[in-house]
Amino acid sequence: MATLTELCSGLPLDPLPPLRPRDPSLPHAPVRTPNLSSEEKKLALQNALRYIPPHLHAMLAPEFAQELRDYGHIYMYRFRPVIEMRAYPIEQYPARCRQAAAVMHMIMNNLDPRVAQFPEELVTYGGNGQVFSNWTQFWLTMHYLSVMEEDQTLALFSGHPAGLFPSHTNAPRCVISNGMMVPNYSSKEEYEKLFAMGVTMYGQMTAGSFMYIGPQGIVHGTTLTVLNAGRRLGIKDLTGKVFVTSGLGGMSGAQAKAAVIAGCIGVIAEVDKSSLMKRYNQGWLMEWTDDIDACINRIRRARKEAQPLSLGYHGNVVDLWEQIAREYEHSGELLVDLGSDQTSLHNPFGGGYYPVQLDMAEAQEMMVADPQHFKELVQESLRRQVLAINKLHAAGMFFWDYGNAFLLEASRAGAAVHKPGAPPGVFSHPSYVQHIMGDIFSLGFGPFRWVCTSGLAADLAATDNIALHVLEGIIAKGVSDSVKLQYQDNCHWIQKASEHQLVVGSQARILYSNEEGRIAIAVAFNKAVAEGRLKGPVVIGRDHHDTSGTDSPFRETSNIEDGSKFCADMAIQNVIGDSFRGATWVSIHNGGGTGWGEAINGGFGMVLDGTEGATVRAKMMLSWDVLNGITRRCWSGHPLAKEVACAAMASQPKLQVTVPHEVQSCDLNKALQE
Repeated sequence: MATLTELCSGLPLDPLPPLRPRDPSLPHAPVRTPNLSSEEKKLALQNALRYIPPHLHAMLAPEFAQELRDYGHIYMYRFRPVIEMRAYPIEQYPARCRQAAAVMHMIMNNLDPRVAQFPEELVTYGGNGQVFSNWTQFWLTMHYLSVMEEDQTLALFSGHPAGLFPSHTNAPRCVISNGMMVPNYSSKEEYEKLFAMGVTMYGQMTAGSFMYIGPQGIVHGTTLTVLNAGRRLGIKDLTGKVFVTSGLGGMSGAQAKAAVIAGCIGVIAEVDKSSLMKRYNQGWLMEWTDDIDACINRIRRARKEAQPLSLGYHGNVVDLWEQIAREYEHSGELLVDLGSDQTSLHNPFGGGYYPVQLDMAEAQEMMVADPQHFKELVQESLRRQVLAINKLHAAGMFFWDYGNAFLLEASRAGAAVHKPGAPPGVFSHPSYVQHIMGDIFSLGFGPFRWVCTSGLAADLAATDNIALHVLEGIIAKGVSDSVKLQYQDNCHWIQKASEHQLVVGSQARILYSNEEGRIAIAVAFNKAVAEGRLKGPVVIGRDHHDTSGTDSPFRETSNIEDGSKFCADMAIQNVIGDSFRGATWVSIHNGGGTGWGEAINGGFGMVLDGTEGATVRAKMMLSWDVLNGITRRCWSGHPLAKEVACAAMASQPKLQVTVPHEVQSCDLNKALQE
């Protein structure tokens, strides 16, 4: 086994590591079909060999070419490190500055096999959310970080470490961009070619930005979503209510745990048995079956027992939806109250969605051998799924799009999802942001998270107590009812966090908070590090899916109704603003949960090391990181965001926000008639 010192000493070339087969015990990314021309294949090989000294090209060129033929991409499997890949305590990294060591801690967590979806292909989640494009990039990045000093910045272009550049101590230590394209060329087809050629990369949100904390992040978000979906229906207690969805793989694997925390009966379909069993063995999935009749009977019994349950169905979700619809047609019994979908439909034809007409093995074979027919089957499957969902929706079920491009891809397949009489792109089922989470974002609440780089569970428990004390203190001072409800949900979450065994990988936690809460928690953490109550620095960050971090017209900004939901100034401004206000690293990405070309999103990481400078940076940067999005939502006409913006100006003398005047529709109608 290699040591961390060896891992940080540069690309191992003398001697070369031996060629090893892929680990059959690990899940692997689907084979890609980029359809490269002969010249493009040559370019892909040339681009890969740029990382290797010329005297090794004759040996490695055939090997890399074979990878391209076999997998549609050159991962450079030979250079997989022989080390236990995990987030080691920060003090164990051979680094010249602690900020760089913290980044290493986060990178290795993203590639931990307990955390990553396809670790040997450097995919953290979402089917194709890359940390790096190939293993040489990992080695070079770790080396650069190990020699980085506090007045240098590492530039990363879609996984490629371009180099260390002189900067200054308050500049970011890393600036990351993933998948940034000239807009006219940002198509999924073009992406497959460019990724195969090794020149761009899809970083999802927190994969390529080194901020993933395992499925805990989406557990919390899904819990809040399910709770707020129930509230939309006037249901305050979800006991005995059934939530049907799909996906137990990467981020979607959180749904089983979230359903139980929310108090309902979660029924989750998954075609990949290894993913299902991973969640079952983890304890997040309580029961499972591969028999559709047994699944239906268990739903009935669970409703009568009215106890929280997570039930996995090993099979296709379309079969499950159709069977539930048949049960309703035959008996009049509606077996589902809430419904959604978390298949990876940002990548519908590359393994993100498996059509009901094929089993998993058949689908994986066809997507390579006959991609056009596979696409036709996917779209037929989506039409069937929507048909069943629409029948149940008409009977009283509440269904929402979970931001995975389900309704978008269903509409492209010709499914009946468009809202009658509405413009194109307006769907008959809501987006979870638009109708469930939108108010939360307009209040400034979003997925704030932290990682204890000491690796100690005791540090995480201490930070839980600190965060809870901070939130309870804010409530005690007096807040609006809407803000109080969000704080109370998150206090309950923190109180139950250790009980639900949410940690997978690094010692991390997430909660939703607004500007005031995030700043107060960060300052309290930094003080605890300075006083030695925490044994190592704390990294703070967030999901890109936040108030300010993402422009995505069918998800995060779907409730922006001034015509600007297709504009991406907010996400770009967010990352630029974070970079000069004290972030330790920043990242900007093309794509996100909705897929390549469908969003621009960005995020940050900040190391709280106990210094006074860290407190100053946290206050300044976190304020901007939230208020940038509040300002956008205020200007679009959202009344809650306007309230938050005005309150922020009242408390911050140097803050001045352009607030919109109200426009009467009668004035518009009169002017247009004239």
